[in-house]
Amino acid sequence: QVQLVESGGGSVQAGGSLRLSCVASGSIFSRYVMGWFRQAPGKEREFVAAVNWNGGRTTYSDSVKGRFTLSRDNAKNTVYLEMNSLSPDDTALYYCAIDRGVVVLTTPSAYDYWGQGTQVTVSS
Repeated sequence: QVQLVESGGGSVQAGGSLRLSCVASGSIFSRYVMGWFRQAPGKEREFVAAVNWNGGRTTYSDSVKGRFTLSRDNAKNTVYLEMNSLSPDDTALYYCAIDRGVVVLTTPSAYDYWGQGTQVTVSS
């Protein structure tokens, strides 16, 4: 069974930075797309970023492009989300997920396994 565990969330002031990590159990990690999503209270879950199996293709939402950087280390079964220039609009519960496909997709329904999430709170 695949398990995903996120960490690195916390509270920061606007303009600050955080680095989220997601560790996956099981042997499927290195073969599939990894994504990050977020969900703020009262809002739908939204796509943040995703990376293909070898890190060669990364896709970002327009709202985080240029501020967030996604990377993966298949040897460690870990994906990282470096978040810079954070604003209160980035406040949300951040989830990592696995899509057992090869094409980077941005819809939550495409993803098969999900972590429990890590909270990011940005104050003004």
